[in-house]
Amino acid sequence: MWKEIGDREAGKLRPRLFANRIKSNRVRTLQLSNHKDIVSPHRGSINSLQVDLTEGRYLLSGASDASAAVHDVQRATDFEGGGLIAKHKCIFVTNKQHERGHKYAISSAIWYPVDTGLFVTGSYDHHINVWDTNSTQVVMNFKMPGKVYRTAMSSVATSHMLIAAGTEDVQVRLCDIASGAFAHTLSGHRDGVISVEWSTSSEWVLVTGGCDGAIRFWDIRRAGCFLVLDQSHSQLGRRPPIPERSAANKASTSKSLSRAQQRKLAGGNGTKQSPTARMPTKGSVRQRLHPGLLSSQDRATAHYGAVTGLKLTEDGMYLLSAGSDSRLRLWDVESGCNTLVNFETVRLQTSKPIQLATTQDSAFVFVPCMSAVKAFDVWSGKTSLTFRGHYEYVNCCWFSSQEQELYTGGNDRQILVWSPSSLIADELDEEQAQDQDNWSD
Repeated sequence: MWKEIGDREAGKLRPRLFANRIKSNRVRTLQLSNHKDIVSPHRGSINSLQVDLTEGRYLLSGASDASAAVHDVQRATDFEGGGLIAKHKCIFVTNKQHERGHKYAISSAIWYPVDTGLFVTGSYDHHINVWDTNSTQVVMNFKMPGKVYRTAMSSVATSHMLIAAGTEDVQVRLCDIASGAFAHTLSGHRDGVISVEWSTSSEWVLVTGGCDGAIRFWDIRRAGCFLVLDQSHSQLGRRPPIPERSAANKASTSKSLSRAQQRKLAGGNGTKQSPTARMPTKGSVRQRLHPGLLSSQDRATAHYGAVTGLKLTEDGMYLLSAGSDSRLRLWDVESGCNTLVNFETVRLQTSKPIQLATTQDSAFVFVPCMSAVKAFDVWSGKTSLTFRGHYEYVNCCWFSSQEQELYTGGNDRQILVWSPSSLIADELDEEQAQDQDNWSD
């Protein structure tokens, strides 16, 4: 540790790389926290967890007893064990007793991305509610055609306030908070949509996973999806490097060619090319179809079963997907290829969607695997850590980059906190004390 600090001060190690190494070491030492306890008010299985994206302080949870709660993970409400264990009770909870609360299980609970004054819940009662955090009142309601499996809002959007909703209906609906109405629908899936995720690099791109095993990419400004992932379309490893031939080399090459050679390359014999020669051939009829028809004809699948979980990396270049076939896959977003990362064998839930989480540097992905949570190395697929503490199936997890903590919720109605081991801090204190002794000698 002190060697890395010395390298940073000497200029051998860049500050960003140093910070990434420290964070990576802290992730590798995650364990069930013995100094922080979140008191769950839920009486049903916890289906969704999210820490707000602005302050990184408030944890929002949704459960199958139709309740949603908010916890302050930085400021404890009580202490036990002589002040060693911090108890974090909920700030408020909404349940069936609320006049406009949900009547059935809450499947998704998310924060408004730019402000903690609003949060959104989706439920099996076919409704999506937008809540005012301060007054705990429903300020907007959207009636959906079926059970709501997942909702999502873009964290990078500046031009819209759309809620993407995946339901048991085949269409993905976009709910506009600004107008209180449906913006439009996205048609293409052949079964219910169980997972939705906005791109982390573009506010216009939406990714959806359905019970039909398909993962589709949508540009909400145009009709039809522009990409359907196919598990048989694959490439080994990470994205190939950019070719060394630059635009400058291309320009210099084109200048070196004579005018006659350029005419010969462009038109064959230097004559003008006929309009018919520029028309697409019969084999490329797919390119001339209306974009809305492409999604109905492309039946490629990403999983042999429902797509139960989606998670984009922080840079938006790769997509992680989980399916009811108990498979995890890593996709290159630009090429749409399956990278063939061989994730170790796992058992995943097949009856309901699961919530994946990644670290800030996208080095690890946390996956609920039945009653445990496993941390996989994203690029090798190997299991780095296994978290066992829940008594029943785990449904959701969220990694807080600010607190460097992992929060998990499951059917046992508990929210567990996994914090970095205090051994690192103890070692630093011991090394610092030894250095001080050496200096005093």
